[in-house]
Amino acid sequence: MSRLSSLPFVVLVAATMSSACTRSEEPFAPGRGAGGGASTGGADAHGATAASSATEAANRAVAQSLPIDDPRDFEDARRGLLAREERVLVKGEDGGTIWDLGDYDFVAGDAPPSVNPSLWRQAKLNGIHGLFEVSPGIYQVRGYDISNMSIIVGKTGWIVVDPLTCRETAAAAFALARKHLGNAPVVAVIFTHSHLDHFGGVDAVLPADPEARKKVRVIAPRGFVEEATSENIFAGPAMIRRAAYMYGMSLPKDPRGHVDTGLGKQPARGTISIAEPTDLVDRAPQEMEVDGIRFVFMDAPHSEAPAEMTFYLPDAKAFCSAEIVSHVMHNLLTLRGAKVRDPVLWSGYVDAAMTEFRDAEVVFGSHSWPVWGNARGMDLLAKQRDMYRFMNDQSLRLANRGARPQEIAETIRMPESLAKEFADRGYYGTLRHNSKAVYQHYFGWYDGNPAHLDPLPPVESSKRYVEAMGGSSRVLEQARAAHEAADDRWAATLLDHLVFAEPDHAEAKELLAQVYDQLGYRAESGPWRDIYLSGAYEIRHGVSSPPIDMKPAMNLLSHLELGKFFDSMATRIDPEKAEGKRVVINFMFTDEGETHVVELSNSVLHHHRRSPDPAASATVRLTRPFLLKLATGQAGLRDLVFSEDFDVEGSRMDVLGLFSMLERPDGLFPIVTP
Repeated sequence: MSRLSSLPFVVLVAATMSSACTRSEEPFAPGRGAGGGASTGGADAHGATAASSATEAANRAVAQSLPIDDPRDFEDARRGLLAREERVLVKGEDGGTIWDLGDYDFVAGDAPPSVNPSLWRQAKLNGIHGLFEVSPGIYQVRGYDISNMSIIVGKTGWIVVDPLTCRETAAAAFALARKHLGNAPVVAVIFTHSHLDHFGGVDAVLPADPEARKKVRVIAPRGFVEEATSENIFAGPAMIRRAAYMYGMSLPKDPRGHVDTGLGKQPARGTISIAEPTDLVDRAPQEMEVDGIRFVFMDAPHSEAPAEMTFYLPDAKAFCSAEIVSHVMHNLLTLRGAKVRDPVLWSGYVDAAMTEFRDAEVVFGSHSWPVWGNARGMDLLAKQRDMYRFMNDQSLRLANRGARPQEIAETIRMPESLAKEFADRGYYGTLRHNSKAVYQHYFGWYDGNPAHLDPLPPVESSKRYVEAMGGSSRVLEQARAAHEAADDRWAATLLDHLVFAEPDHAEAKELLAQVYDQLGYRAESGPWRDIYLSGAYEIRHGVSSPPIDMKPAMNLLSHLELGKFFDSMATRIDPEKAEGKRVVINFMFTDEGETHVVELSNSVLHHHRRSPDPAASATVRLTRPFLLKLATGQAGLRDLVFSEDFDVEGSRMDVLGLFSMLERPDGLFPIVTP
């Protein structure tokens, strides 16, 4: 079975979608640098150059500025280890690899020159895997996915928290727990939030028997199903494309490629599922007893996820922070693209937890490793709380002095008390891009400068920049000098203009790839490293990606509101094809007893759930499963004509015409070239 091309995001195409094709170019011959900022060694098999002397020096400086050898996090990450497998390898039904932690065996010893030593340290911590006892009756399986699965022992069975991304990795993690903890039944599942890596594997932990499954309590924050099924539905193709950069999906796993996301390794790609909640958490605090265990839940919406919650186990004095507290600085705006997260709310939820759960003796979460002891736990929470609030307050302070987003990012600095804390380092989010997110949260994209109100588009402006700087040879000369002086941010700017002005300029493209190599090697953030190196990889090897296959997401899609499919269709209307057309069609779902009236006018598609419109030119009778086949590309235009599951009364041509107006994005647009 094929897997989703990216994670943790679901792309729903509410019309037929052709398989993605691959655009490729001839790889460029690896370049060789010289001088202070240039590469000190040859290129590898993928064209990636060695770390330059300047990169080596920059990474040495990082190692000298931080207590890299501090063993405390490693002691915590290994504490309570009960069992581990030497090789964590998970295969799918077709024999394909879903997850292989062995890919990261190279992350050992001292950091190589091509990896920021702080990120290398984090990557080693994220590679510690196995079954761990957090405290009596609380266990975690770590290293089987980007996220953690937690198990709480109740009076009659197990309460499973966040069953990973996909069925395959969840099954492997659960099997490890079964092997060493026994075969108690699962009596409840808790989803801490609406991101896929915390619920997608639920099928693996629920009973196979449908009647037994109905007895399992499923506890989630309010709005969970809506957020979990609809996240990124409208902007899916672009987000998946950007997520491939953010997670380094095309990169080799080696010291010149993908090393770690900072939050974990890489998202697993397998068969995903979801379960409808039986209990919703909609306030804070909210007490609940689950299989004899006392819980105190805290609703925390619009923090790290739109639907999120934390909980406290008063008898164990254990606080599950979900993902509002991790051993990283998180994203206020994820680089794949999403809605900006509110740092004031986020910080406030951590502050409230410190008050409500002040007696906690252990803090554990959906990623990373636990922290034990009240003083240490409260210190972790306090510094995470202050980190998010600092980003908000100081970004606003600078903005109110007239600083623009780029100037804020260049100026803002964490106080020393936070900057030296590994848990507050920018392994996932960064202070630079989070400060820009704060600006966007309050002010939007426009920085107030009239010159930035309606600038020329990238290709046109780049052509004029190159001309104004004396032509391509002069720009290339200046960029090479900047690169050799280790001024790679400026070199990237110059070369970006040159490549957009002259996309076939092979020498400029290869030099830009070399510049991205060095910027990636210096990055402390896993996503920043992956983005730079993905840009270099794409320059050298072209745009390529496996076809999007939505079949593994059928279980998840079956829970999506029908109206969301029509909302998604509206975002794919080609206005030129729709120009001057007006169409009204009734869509009657015979298995759901639900009708949506769809109206196209002014190149805009509207839909309303209501009684059939007698003025409609056609009435379509179909089922949800057939709509899912359309959405996942398993049914096409031919099926609209001949399928018995798709009946049309009235103008079949109007129905076919409506579907023919829908664009079919392949999600393979270039990023580092025009």
